[in-house]
Amino acid sequence: MAEGTPSGTGILVKMDSTESRWISGGAEVVDSEPEDGESLQSEEEDAVEQRLIRTGRRSTPSTWRPSTFPIRGDEDILGALSLVLYTLILIPLVKYVLVVLWANDDGEGGTFALYSLICRHAKVSLLPNQQPSDARISSFRLKVPSAELERSLKIKERLESSLVLKKLLLVLVLFGTSMVIAVGVVTPAMSVLSAVNGLKVGISGIQQETVVMISVAFLVILFSIQRFGTSKVGLALGPALFVWFCSLGIVGIYNLLKYETRVLEAFNPIHIFYFFRRNSLQAWMSLGGCLLCVTGSEAMFADLCYFSVKSVQLTFIFLVLPSLLLGYLGQAAFLMANQSQAEQVFFSSIPSGAFWPVFIIANVAALIASRAMTTATFSCIKQSTALGCFPRLKIIHTSRKFMGQIYIPVMNWFLLVICLAFVAMFGSINEIGNAYGIAELGVMMVTTVLVTIIMLLIWQINIVVVLSFLTISLGLELLFFSSVLGNVGDGSWVLLVFAAVLFMIMYVWNYGSKLKYETEVRQKLSMDLLVKLGPNLGTVRGPGIGLVYNELVRGVPAIFGHFLTTLPAIHSMIIFVCIKYVPVPAVPQNERFLFRRVCSKSYHMFRCIARYGYKDVRKENHQTFEQLLIESLEKFIRREAQERSLESDEDATDSDEERDDDEETFSRLMISPNGGVYSLQAPLLSDDRLSAAAGEAECSSSGGGGGGGDVGAAAVVPVEAAARQSLERELSFIRGAKESGVVYLLGHGDIRARKDSWFLKKLVINYFYAFLRKNCRRGIATLSVPTPTSCRSA
Repeated sequence: MAEGTPSGTGILVKMDSTESRWISGGAEVVDSEPEDGESLQSEEEDAVEQRLIRTGRRSTPSTWRPSTFPIRGDEDILGALSLVLYTLILIPLVKYVLVVLWANDDGEGGTFALYSLICRHAKVSLLPNQQPSDARISSFRLKVPSAELERSLKIKERLESSLVLKKLLLVLVLFGTSMVIAVGVVTPAMSVLSAVNGLKVGISGIQQETVVMISVAFLVILFSIQRFGTSKVGLALGPALFVWFCSLGIVGIYNLLKYETRVLEAFNPIHIFYFFRRNSLQAWMSLGGCLLCVTGSEAMFADLCYFSVKSVQLTFIFLVLPSLLLGYLGQAAFLMANQSQAEQVFFSSIPSGAFWPVFIIANVAALIASRAMTTATFSCIKQSTALGCFPRLKIIHTSRKFMGQIYIPVMNWFLLVICLAFVAMFGSINEIGNAYGIAELGVMMVTTVLVTIIMLLIWQINIVVVLSFLTISLGLELLFFSSVLGNVGDGSWVLLVFAAVLFMIMYVWNYGSKLKYETEVRQKLSMDLLVKLGPNLGTVRGPGIGLVYNELVRGVPAIFGHFLTTLPAIHSMIIFVCIKYVPVPAVPQNERFLFRRVCSKSYHMFRCIARYGYKDVRKENHQTFEQLLIESLEKFIRREAQERSLESDEDATDSDEERDDDEETFSRLMISPNGGVYSLQAPLLSDDRLSAAAGEAECSSSGGGGGGGDVGAAAVVPVEAAARQSLERELSFIRGAKESGVVYLLGHGDIRARKDSWFLKKLVINYFYAFLRKNCRRGIATLSVPTPTSCRSA
């Protein structure tokens, strides 16, 4: 199954960038041609000490000086190899494959999936639209009750009661997401440039500028085919990756048998101790190059939605990891016997007859790894958009079978431009490597903290196990991070600035959205005011259904009052529709709509909350959406009639705590539509007059599509028969209103900072957030609302 291959590809393909970094070190490396009279012998004498490159600046403005593993002999090769091997074992295998992959959100991985999982077990979301009814969604199920352990309860209460902790958790998640997008920029540049670098071994005299131009062409092709989706190009990717892994392992075994089996001693971790004791500061500075061997670990988790956890674990343990270990062991064996060929050790270690096939496979694998990271970036952006932390963008679903396979055109071309800028700016994997290390470690540390919270809050496992995971994982990542951070001034700061800009965009969007929602809650319509204005509005009700879109889960939005005061007529049935994303991957279709009445039956006014998960595909057209909504409304009315109480229906309505006093007041207003046009200026009627008026309206109805009153002739027929007649009349009224037409009513509102607000808040809200709202995708497209030309007339 080709769609699953990205989960392990990133780790493998980026290994080239580390393998190609075993080069001659002791003196400064300059890209210029040797002077006349310089002999090959002198070059070999300068290359006595072998080093493993890491990023660093050269002494001249236009060149770079490598910061390296201090390799002075076979013992240092064993020490550096042992460090690489145990980095592979501890981070991708132990942390991600054996622990982090189990922290998935119903098969969905990534930073926001972890955040969503935490939000489901504790009310830590800053957007105040949570409802108790959300917890009754089947996919919202809590696998382990947090009340079982006192520690879990205390953590939950602390998270829910502390606004500071909620904000810190959100900042942590946004920081991790910005780093994921930054990795999505660096990974294609580094992997493609690393693979194309093999041309220097296959073709003598090729210049670095040529390598860069070929890499640019590959990157353009890579991002151009993203729109076809993983499923359409995956048929060829799966076999290519399998061949690549097998080739890597075979080449490693060949080098082990041919050159030096002593490198197997590197599995003894004592060599790491000796390596650091001999080299101390230089060994610590070299950790950044070692980090590149675990490239793609986060992508493996973020792309988890394509396959099950066990399939990814088995693939990594029995195919990916052995191939990686054999590949590094073979390169170290080759290096011990051929220290003068250390600059491109991976491609130099390939037997001459197999060089070009392996080179082609390596480039294909590099493109696959780049696609995996880009896909993970798309998935992360979609999750953050659904949870209100990223501006709305156009999202295209490329597969009918897999909901997680998406394509975001704007981000695709944005990533391409930034990626090409990085290649043009740095031009070598040696310079890009350190920038990658900073971004990747940022994501890893965020993942470690979030998984630790999940262990305490949800898994509720032994505190010793939790502390062991946190200490080992975070301690190792902080050690690596301290190493790569030392070279941030060598150009890596560009990536940090890019990530900081993304972080600010996401934080400002979330902050502005929260303020906008709180403003709408404060300004929601007062039913007492409507009652007072009712006789003076002059608004009449005509046949049809009006869908009033708003973001409130309770209360009537202020925009409805604007409609009443400006429109001459309003529809006989009003449904307040709220599109809401809940912290679950997907909401079952039969639980999509949550209905309740805004007031008494005679009003025919309802509230509908359409709930979606962050992984749900909203591909239905407006006719399908209308049909599903009306069908769900009819089911709600039948269920209401059966149980005789709206509040007692736990599956379709909110609890008593969610009923607004304003809505109870509005239920005193008399509106009695039965197919014709009725004025809102009708006087308030008492209950007995209401029954009589409804009976007269039913008798005078001539069988039109409207459907008459709701109370019926209770004095003539038995109570049960009257209830059945009332139910049928209401259902008939709904069908008639549907046949008359559906009209979408949307309002546009802006928020502005108060005049006495701080200057920074005015700048953020009035300019930055307003700019994002103006330039993001319009609400009419996001809500799948038809354009006026396709909307049917009421």
